[in-house]
This record gives sequence, C-alpha cells and structure tokens, in this order.
Amino acid sequence: MYKIGFDNEKYLKLQSEKIKQRIAQFGGKLYLEFGGKLFDDHHASRVLPGFAPDSKIRMLAELKDEAEVIIAINATDIEKNKVRGDLGITYDLDVLRLIDAFRGFGLYVGSVVLTRYQKSSVVEAFKAKLEALGIKVYKHFQIENYPYDIEKVVSDEGYGKNEYIETSRSLVVVTAPGPGSGKMATCLSQIYHEYKRGIKSGYAKFETFPVWNIPLDHPVNEAYEAATADLSDINMIDPYHLQAYGETAVNYNRDVEIFPVLRAMYEGILGECPYKSPTDMGVNMAGNCIFDDEAVRDASRREIIRRYYNALCNQRKGNNCETEINKIKLIMKNSGIDIASERPCIKAALDKAEATGAPAASIQLCDGRIVTGKTSTLLGASSAVLVNAVKALAGIDDDKDIISPEVLGPVQKLKVENLGGHNPRLHTDEVLIALAITAATSAEAKKAMEALALLKNAELHSSVILSPVDVATFRKLGINLTCEPVYQTKKLYHG
Repeated sequence: MYKIGFDNEKYLKLQSEKIKQRIAQFGGKLYLEFGGKLFDDHHASRVLPGFAPDSKIRMLAELKDEAEVIIAINATDIEKNKVRGDLGITYDLDVLRLIDAFRGFGLYVGSVVLTRYQKSSVVEAFKAKLEALGIKVYKHFQIENYPYDIEKVVSDEGYGKNEYIETSRSLVVVTAPGPGSGKMATCLSQIYHEYKRGIKSGYAKFETFPVWNIPLDHPVNEAYEAATADLSDINMIDPYHLQAYGETAVNYNRDVEIFPVLRAMYEGILGECPYKSPTDMGVNMAGNCIFDDEAVRDASRREIIRRYYNALCNQRKGNNCETEINKIKLIMKNSGIDIASERPCIKAALDKAEATGAPAASIQLCDGRIVTGKTSTLLGASSAVLVNAVKALAGIDDDKDIISPEVLGPVQKLKVENLGGHNPRLHTDEVLIALAITAATSAEAKKAMEALALLKNAELHSSVILSPVDVATFRKLGINLTCEPVYQTKKLYHG
C-alpha cells in the first residue's frame, strides 16, 4: 500500500533557505559539492514517498539568478569510456546531457573541469569538442600523495598548479557524472586560489543520504547502505560531531575518514577550519520533512528488497556481486525484513508461474490490490500484467478485450514477417502503442489509457529477467520492478 510520508514543498523551501544561510556564512560565495543525482533521483523518491525525483534541480532553479554550475569529469574516465550504469551512456556524453538538462531549467553552466588531467588524444578531442560548442574548459592536475601530503597539496605545486576557474555567481554548484570525479578537490582548489586573490569563499556538501538527523538504523539509512553496497559505504555515528556538540548525527565512513584531511587542508588555506565535524559540512534538510515515519519506513524496506533482487540479477548477468549480495542480506536480517510480507507481488508472481508452467508477473497496485499476468501466444507475462493492471484500475472486466484484434494481428505480422523477429508476443511498449491506437475508437481503451498514470509507485515482480525494452517501459511508468535471477531461455546471449 503506497502512502506519502515526505513533504516535498517544505523540503524545497527549507533547502533553499539553508543554502542561502551558508552562502552568507562565507561572506557571499559558496562552492557547493553536489553528491548523488541532481536529476531523476528515483532512489530518494522511492525511500521518501512524496519526494519528487527532480526536487534538487527544482530547488536550484529557485536560486538560478545567483547560481552557476561547474561540471567535473575525471580525465581517466574519459579515456576508459566509463559508463553510467543507470543510463548506459559514457561519462563524457553525460557531461553534454547534464549541460542540456541544466540549461533546460534556466541554470547557467559556467564551465567543465577536467580533473586528474593528463594529455591524451581522447581527452584532447573531448576538450576540443566542448570548446567548439562554446563551453569553457579548465585543467586540474593529479597531485602526488593526494590528499594526505597536506603541505604539498596546499601549495603552488599542488592546488596552485591547477587552472583557476573563472566564476561570477555567489553559489557555485560543483557536480559530476558519477563518483570519483574530483568534486571536493575542485571546490578546495578554487578556495585556495581565491584566498590568494583576496576573495572570501567557502565549501559545503549536499548529500541526501545518509540522513544525518534520523537514527542510524532507520530503514531510510539502511536503504542507502543497500544502494551503495557495491561501494562498501558504511553508515556510522559521526564521532567528531558527537565530541564537538554532544549530539548524535549519522554520516558515512568516507566522509568521516577524510574529515581530518579536509580540516588540515582548510587550516592550510585559511588558517582555520569553519567546521567541527563532517556533518557540519552538509546542508541536507530532508530529515526535517518526513511527516509520516511509518510510511517512509515501509517504503525503505521495500527498496532494500529491490536492491537485493537487483544484485542477484546482476550476478546472473555475469557480474561479481557476491559481497554486495551478502551485505544486503545482512541488512535485511538485522532489520527483520520479511520479503513475503513486505513485497507480496513476489509470491504472487512465483505462484502464477508455478501454476501455469511459464513465466509470470504480478503487480501490487498502490491501493494494495494484486494483479497477475501469464504468458500466452499473444502477450508475454509483463505485457499481460500491464494490460490486466490498467483494466483493474479503470474498472473494466478482466475478461474484456481492450485492444482491438484488428490492431494486434498486423503488429504481430510486422514483427515476424517484416522485421525478422522470432517471437510474435508483444512487448510492453508495443502493447501500449496498440492500446493508444485502439483508444481512438474505443471508450474502454481510452479509460485504460487514462488509468496508466495510476500505475506510478506500483510494485511489480517478474518470475524471469525482463528484456531491456520492458524494463525501460516500466521505469518510465514509474513502476518499481524486481525480477527473479533467471532467464526465460537457456541461450548464452540475452540482448
């Protein structure tokens, strides 16, 4: 049962105010490192029901007159053609996507910085491409023994060798295509250069997770650990915050471990550090906007289960996920998470598959109802469950056909006879197109089309790993998907 537990409008207001306060704290200029996803933060929207996936970018858009963006990309990632797992595109292409997306919200992208720069034909080609598009590009260099050789880092042989990035706004957002891109180093390098120029500026960090002012073992924070199990992130009590203020705050191991180094860097640049703990560096207000704790806990427990199944499927696809799987299993055990009760669509799908002897799928609608779908000569299980779900939501009898046979027949013929396909069953995207065409002349099909919006935040489970087409369709509909870690066929290649 889906319930909202997070006040998104309150979040936008509080977050904007907090960032403005931090700008004022540093004399009118702030370098804000943005961790996590600025766009399409679906993890946050799943564990904090009510959080809009574009909340962070909307919040920045409210500050667009005083904000500019620097995008950092590690030169090594360009050379290695590193790919974003969620989008399937390389980091260099994602830089272009990010620029377009920021501009679409009216935000000014000032420049791109190539971190850990080393000259190579691939990196130079990317640099030339950006400059041809009118984008300023700066180079930051690798510093030997970074970040631990503080004396060298905070010197003309360290940060001083980096090109100074010209900025013109009071809020400079530093973001990147992914982790390890050098966001923090970019911020501190800029502060070093500006201090030498007599310009007052400061650094802060925007990380949504872990949420610092809720308990360490809260499912929201445990869901973050599950989401980053492949990175070996561990939530922990911030010992510096506890010592300085006598208050418990939650942070994670990497920030806690790097804090003494960052503090020493700050002292090397400014003579003193403005922060007493890594938690002090953050500006996250998400914990202040939870109004239904139980709804948030329920949503987070479901997310942990989804992360577990995702890791199982990744392992089946040939990736080494053993450590990740074991860590999430431990989280579930320690949290007392029962898969059957937390996500009943899983058992429903497996029961349907066993009863029919073929792949099956099940959706738990937001009102709690369970709808199943089976494999037939016409539809695959994922397409069948999608059709059955919209019929249920639209109040249409289960035995009623909502897609005209006159539409389905030609589509199947096109797939097999003209496009060389071997499987006449319709994928989910093809079913939706057929439904849209039928809706032009059928009132019931039109009602079913209108019900599609009600599928957002529903929970779906498939008894087999789905095709990329079906996965993408369910993601676009806002349906939360898990699959059993098995393929429908015994083929070696699964496209």
